[in-house]
This record gives sequence, structure tokens and C-alpha cells, in this order.
Amino acid sequence: MNPSSALPASIPPHPPFATLPQPRTSAGELRRVGVEIEFVGLDAAAAAAALVRAFGGRLDREDAHAYVAAGTLLGDLAVERDSRFLHPGRDQPLRMPRLPAWAAAWAGHALRAFIPCELVTTPLPFPRLPEVDRAVGALRLAGARGTGASAFASLGLHLNVEAVTTDGRGLAAMTKAFLLLEPFLRRSQEATLPRWRPRFPGRFPDRFREKVLDPAYWPDTDGFIEDYLADNPTRDRGLDLLPVLLWLDPRRVRARVPLEKIKPRPAFHYRLPFAHVGRESWSIAPDWNHWVEVERLAADAGRLDRLCRRLPADAMEELEDEPAAPERLRDAG
Repeated sequence: MNPSSALPASIPPHPPFATLPQPRTSAGELRRVGVEIEFVGLDAAAAAAALVRAFGGRLDREDAHAYVAAGTLLGDLAVERDSRFLHPGRDQPLRMPRLPAWAAAWAGHALRAFIPCELVTTPLPFPRLPEVDRAVGALRLAGARGTGASAFASLGLHLNVEAVTTDGRGLAAMTKAFLLLEPFLRRSQEATLPRWRPRFPGRFPDRFREKVLDPAYWPDTDGFIEDYLADNPTRDRGLDLLPVLLWLDPRRVRARVPLEKIKPRPAFHYRLPFAHVGRESWSIAPDWNHWVEVERLAADAGRLDRLCRRLPADAMEELEDEPAAPERLRDAG
């Protein structure tokens, strides 16, 4: 059977996905994006099996709550309960006991109402992101659900976007752009809030915002790493830079955040609080397009400098008035 025949025509077409302003790496390759999507209503084994039916490949088992749809048309697609305590074969936090396999299997089943499953894609060239919507459709048809939150926590969407440059100037430009646009990003996410208001990722501290938005702030790589870790020794940020900083300087980062669950990679970790797998019309495109607006601002040195030189309220007013990022943010949201 053709794997794609497992997806009926009733899955709605995705909205347009924007193109990155710098679409290729310094090596000339299309930039890649890894996607993480949380959902409920389906266990890891059933979810991975649904992906194999839709996209081919084989079903590989790591443990009772972690499976991989390996070798699919979308590459390897991992599905797992989103708690490392349920995966005894993996590294565990310091001072925490490692559960035996039978106990981890039992705990995952007992806590399934509290701990969602997560789809984790292999990093894909960004023009293939529409196919992630098709993977979500396959999970939905198999019984996956989610409208932004479960009864106990938000159901998140995370984008891991390969960086073009990881020097201090490049990291500072992206952080400046994100800080300027974060109010609009949060506003667009609030429009999709579930009935109760789960917690958003934490905001960057005012001291860090003021430092980074100073027009003269263009540190070298070591300086940026030190400044970021001093005020943000946590993953709990809308733009989590710990993965790329760990990739750059593992010893320094691990000295500051020894217990955080971080994987080193040269990518920006954009953390969104709400995924809506259970909604037939939901797509990752609007949130992806919002990220592209951050990159567009970061790549526009003149506009970025002008906005950083204005008072925060004036900068927000200019962003509202310009027919650029905010207008597209409102339309996409």
C-alpha cells in the first residue's frame, strides 16, 4: 500500500509557510527545523504505528513509552511520553533513582492523564514543514487529541531552527529581534488560549532585556554566553538559547545548569505553549511564520538598530504602525 493513502483527502490543506530570509547555511545547505508537538489521547506505540501506516518505515521500540517510526518518508519520527523518568535507558538527573523497566512501564500507564506524548521529528529542510501538518493529521485520525492544554498542563509546540551563525553578534541580533517582537508573539498565542489559562514560558528578566536592547550591545561569543547564563540559567524562556550555548561551550553551560534537560545543537529553540492536535484546521504554519518575522527583523540591521534606540513604548508604537512584522503577525495569528 502507498503509505500516503493512509491519509484521506479530508485532511485540510495547510496555509502558506513563509520562507526564511536566510534560507541556507554557510555551507549552502537548506536550513533544517526539528519540530516537537505534544498531544494526548494516544499512547506512544499506537502513535508511532499510525505514522508508519501513513509514511512507511518500520516501528522500533526503545521502551514501553518510547517508539520510533524509523525510515519513513519524513525520516525518523520519535514518539514518547514526555518525562525522562519513564525512560530508564536514558541518562537520569543527578540524585534521582533510575526506575527499573517494569516500574517505568507501570508508571507511564498510571500517569498517562498527567504526562502527554510528544512527536519529535528529525531535523527537516524547512520547505518540508508542510509535511509535519500531514503527520499531525495522521495522529489525529488515529485518535490523538489536544486543544492547547490537558487538564494539568499546556500541550506545547517547539521549533528547533538551525542557526546560520552562532557568533556573539548573530546571537545578539536574534535575541534583540525576539525581545522586540515578544509582545506580539504572546498576543497571537493568547488568541488560541484554551478555557483555562495555562502558564506561558517565562519572560526574560528586565535586566537582561535592558542590556541586550542597548544599541551598543554587540558582544563577542564568550561575552554573550556569560551574559545569557547570568540571567537565564533555565530552559523556561520563549526563546531558549541553552541548546546552542551548550553546543558552543558545554563545560561552562553545564557548570551553570547541571540538571536541565538540554541537548547540544546549533539551533534556536522557539518554545510555544499551545499545540492543537485535536483541531482539524490547526497548522504549525502561523507559528512558523511568526518565527520568520523574528528572523526578518534580526536580518535588517538598520531597522533593528532604530528600534533599539527608541524607548520601549515608542518602539512598540513603530512596530504597530509599520506594514511589516506586526501586520503579518496579526494576519497569521
